[in-house]
Amino acid sequence: MATLLIAEHDNASIKDATNKTLTAAAALGGEVDVLVAGEGAKGAAEAAAKLKGVRKVLLADNAAYAHDLAEPLAALIVSLAGPYDAIVAPATTRYKNTLPRVAALLDVMQVSEITKVIAPDTFERPIYAGNAIQTVKSKDAKKVITVRTSTFGATGDGGSAAVETAAAAADPALSSFVGEEVAKSDRPELTSAKIIVSGGRAMQSRENFTKYIEPLADKLGAGVGASRAAVDAGYAPNDWQVGQTGKVVAPELYIAIGISGAIQHLAGMKDSKVIVAINKDEEAPIFQVADFGLVADLYQAVPELTAAL
Repeated sequence: MATLLIAEHDNASIKDATNKTLTAAAALGGEVDVLVAGEGAKGAAEAAAKLKGVRKVLLADNAAYAHDLAEPLAALIVSLAGPYDAIVAPATTRYKNTLPRVAALLDVMQVSEITKVIAPDTFERPIYAGNAIQTVKSKDAKKVITVRTSTFGATGDGGSAAVETAAAAADPALSSFVGEEVAKSDRPELTSAKIIVSGGRAMQSRENFTKYIEPLADKLGAGVGASRAAVDAGYAPNDWQVGQTGKVVAPELYIAIGISGAIQHLAGMKDSKVIVAINKDEEAPIFQVADFGLVADLYQAVPELTAAL
């Protein structure tokens, strides 16, 4: 069995999600090749080649893959799919957009957000916002799989795979890049952060995120998250959203401030190693999953915590 892993990267380096997806891909058995598609992505390809267990790296370096457009990337993956039994990618925004297209073009069913590999054709995945675990078995000759990376450990370096050039596929010309607005931050990325401080609707304003949440996160070297309610209210940007429809995270420490604990939010963070909750409502559902709970007014407790740190 051979597996093609689609790398999550920033052209210069690979993301932690790639290392974790490699762990899942290795569990399928057989050889694992890595596809790095981008523009000026030689650095990412060289980093992927150092990962333990990688047979070879395919580098598709072309302007068509510079801006994460799903259609040309899907066409490339399909053009390379021939010798592979499985195509695997992390369940990130990029590949939640791309892999369903790959599955459709290959006329197979996608197996989404697996959390465990039981056998090469059998997997576990969460359903009902993580309240139940479903075991699925795929009869498709080619498996198209996305991996919920929060449940897999990261594969380290130790390999010395060859880097080969992959020819660009014909662009279906169904979309074109117009522009982008990129939020820049010195804080760690949510999906790879070891500590996350999140705020909820109780923060009441964007200014309160700046005044209370961000100083605490800076003291801890943490990423900043938010509940969907806070994002919908305009208190926090979309890329901070943690939850079923946001980012699924599993840091070593997750601090939930003013978050009641709606099922949608819990689905995105309940695998965190240690969960701390601060909420003035002692009946808030967040306390059911918290390792440490503080029933207190956040506007008093958070400054005190920040000062103590």
